[in-house]
Amino acid sequence: MDRTRGIVDRLVAWSPVLLLGALAAFTYWLDAQVQAPAPRRDGSARHDPDLFLQDFRAITFDAHGKPRETLSAARAEHFPDDESAELASPTLSLSEPERPTMTITADRGRIDGDRAHGAFTGHVVVLRDADPTPAKDGQPSGPVTLRTESLSVATKEQRVRTDRPVTIEEPRGIIRGQGLEFDNKAKTVRIGSHVSGTFQPQQTGK
Repeated sequence: MDRTRGIVDRLVAWSPVLLLGALAAFTYWLDAQVQAPAPRRDGSARHDPDLFLQDFRAITFDAHGKPRETLSAARAEHFPDDESAELASPTLSLSEPERPTMTITADRGRIDGDRAHGAFTGHVVVLRDADPTPAKDGQPSGPVTLRTESLSVATKEQRVRTDRPVTIEEPRGIIRGQGLEFDNKAKTVRIGSHVSGTFQPQQTGK
């Protein structure tokens, strides 16, 4: 009986220590569950290129075998973490039947992994070819050139957007403004603000 009582007394004496130890272990386990996983050290999470190409050129064809999208660059770097590509001196051409071809050039560019969106910076020039279909007044729609310093593009929708100053040149004259949304498929242009420009009067037949 005395031996049993001694064991019980020792357990009672050690119970605060055991309780604190159990609490510390539980706290450590709980903290491990809510912490973000440790970063991988194999380099896969870093935004580092895994390959590069010189004088890069890629063409996407439509169902009829005609070029729908052409992308070229003096240099292209591919990034495995998000499958994006960064481009030096890029040229992007977007074509569709019965619509004018739109070509974008710039000093630098970036294309997302799905190639549905891109961004271009530095001396950005957008050239829309003459419209193959006549306008409502019967006059052909000549080429349109847009110049800015930064531009985003939705390639499938053929829409471009910028919040920077823009200059638009066409056969009728020049328009300047701040910010722009241009839809090549819908053939619409919306300039944000500070619009100014000069236009030549239309020549009408007698």
